[in-house]
This record gives sequence, C-alpha cells and structure tokens, in this order.
Amino acid sequence: MTTTRRSIWWAMPLQAIALFLFSQSALAQSQTTVTAAGDGLFPSGASFNGVSLSALSFGMGTVNLTDGTATGAFESTLTGTDTTGVARNIVVVGTPTSGSGQSGGPATYSGLCSVNPGDGTPSLTGVPFTVTVATLSNGKWGLTLTLGTTNLPAAALNTGSVTIK
Repeated sequence: MTTTRRSIWWAMPLQAIALFLFSQSALAQSQTTVTAAGDGLFPSGASFNGVSLSALSFGMGTVNLTDGTATGAFESTLTGTDTTGVARNIVVVGTPTSGSGQSGGPATYSGLCSVNPGDGTPSLTGVPFTVTVATLSNGKWGLTLTLGTTNLPAAALNTGSVTIK
C-alpha cells in the first residue's frame, strides 16, 4: 500500500503541472506576436506625399489576439528625396488596435499613427495605418505599409530579422 500511495502522491502534482503547461500552451496559441527590426528597400516608383522613397528602417513589437484586437508599437523612418532633390526622412510612429496573423506569418495589424514629414512642418496625427509582414515571392521578408489612403509597395528586408509566433 505504501507504493500505491506514493504513486498517487507523485501523480497528482504531475497532473497539476501538466494542466498548467497545457493551459499556458493554449493561451499562447490564442495570440500572434510580431517582433521585427531592420531595414528594407522599396521598389522603384514608391512615393509618399511627393517624396520619392528608396528605403525604410523599422521596429515593431505587437500582440494580435484572436478577438481581432492588437496592442504594441510600430516605428519606421521612410527615406527618400523630395521633388527638389532634398533628402527627407519621414518618421511614422503608430499604435496598433486591431490585427490578425499566424505563427510563421503573415501578420497584419492596424491603428492610428503620427507622421512627421521631415520638412519642418508639424506632424500629422490620427493617421490610419496598416502594416503587413509576410514572406515575398523571392523568399525574403517584406513589409507593406499603408498610411491613410496611400498604399506603399512592399519593402524587402535587407538587414534585420522578423519573428512571428
């Protein structure tokens, strides 16, 4: 009888641990996390508000929940030249409020952002934005950004990393 009692004694904590780990695993599957930082190149012809864009640098950390909500942060600097040939850095800072995704990608989130046009004029605030992170046809990660009604083409990641879990 001592052996049986010891077996039951050890089985109960093991079941509790297994239930805890299973519930944590199930909880982790109810969200998609997106973490990324790097630089990307725009294809020829990309532009925003009269600025011909060549590249972007970005950083993001978001959690997309299965109920469609999202939280986190997105920041990007769009690099290009204006119509007079002057270099411009357009800074975008956004807070996602909705999103979706799956482990390994793709993932999409959207919310409102501020856009500093980099020309000395005041930042635009309350601008709707959407970011999609997905693998491009060439196998590289790409970041597609929509600012207001402007859909920018996918920028191919050339340095940095993307993790979607």
